[in-house]
Amino acid sequence: MKEESAPMHLTYHIGRHDGGWAYRLGDVWSEPYASHSDARAAAHRAARRQQLEGRDAEILFQSEDGSWHREHVEAGDRPEVGVADE
Repeated sequence: MKEESAPMHLTYHIGRHDGGWAYRLGDVWSEPYASHSDARAAAHRAARRQQLEGRDAEILFQSEDGSWHREHVEAGDRPEVGVADE
């Protein structure tokens, strides 16, 4: 029987970056957007994608040191995700 663990929580932060507005997770920034509302909408889309459930998936993510990692996650193993202004 698989042990249940507390869900991981992620927060996308909206802020000024690279001449525009962007969202970040930790120290990793998205591409810049022309407006705060565009960046916020993109962060919410990214957050919704984190919540997709229904099948196992291979995920690709970048760690703080800039290296990319691939992991297998099970259908119900999704983080709680929020969006916040800086």
